Amino acid sequence: MSSNEQATLVTADMADRKGVWGNERTSPPISESDIRKWAIATYWPEKPPSIYWDPDYASTTRYGGIIAPPDFNPFAWPVDRPRPRVATKRDKNSERRGQTGLNGGQTDTYGVPMKAGDIIRSRSRLKDWNERQGRMGLMLYTFTETEWCNQFDELVRTRISTGIRY
Repeated sequence: MSSNEQATLVTADMADRKGVWGNERTSPPISESDIRKWAIATYWPEKPPSIYWDPDYASTTRYGGIIAPPDFNPFAWPVDRPRPRVATKRDKNSERRGQTGLNGGQTDTYGVPMKAGDIIRSRSRLKDWNERQGRMGLMLYTFTETEWCNQFDELVRTRISTGIRY
């Protein structure tokens, strides 16, 4: 094995966590005001679609009222922020391995739209990973799945985030 190659970047902690859902978070109830403000901010300087702010128009749609834009985040301004994971201790020879990280992007799949009054439950897990050799040595691609459901247990959004470490 050359000096820039190693057996694996997968830790025992990762293997233990694979497929295991973490603690759930619950949003405060979504308000029409939250939805309007989000829509105005994300569509600025254009006028947002009426479904996001006009209750008279929205009542004539199949949703029967205002819905949130798909990218709406009811967790955007939490009072209590989740604590970041603490890195596990590494031996001194592996201190630099796998420490450089890149955002590999994300893919969202949408279910039912969020509405005023909804309370969203979020949970995440390490879904999978794969390793391969790259120009910089061994690279680890991790796939984290985040799932949002409303109070009726209907799927609102699934996100697969890709992290890359080398």
